[in-house]
Amino acid sequence: MMTRLFALAVTAAAVASTPVAAAAPVSCKATPAQIRTLAQAKAGADTNKVLSLVATGEKLCAEDAKYEAGKKFAAAAKLLGTDLASLATATSGQ
Repeated sequence: MMTRLFALAVTAAAVASTPVAAAAPVSCKATPAQIRTLAQAKAGADTNKVLSLVATGEKLCAEDAKYEAGKKFAAAAKLLGTDLASLATATSGQ
């Protein structure tokens, strides 16, 4: 019993330390808008890929798959040279 509890605690700690889980909470309304705003400001070669990832994330949000949507949003933010945790400050400073 204790071994199972220990294994569960270790697994939970490993999941909590993943980049998406450690990032700021994903808002299915605010996060896509923030990423699009930043993509417009940076307008680079990866803009189409970023917008595609955001659209996929929004579809996942509509299916109540917030964790998977967070992965897409994190990938889009990474293409823009930022991460989800600093995304709100990057868009509000513009």
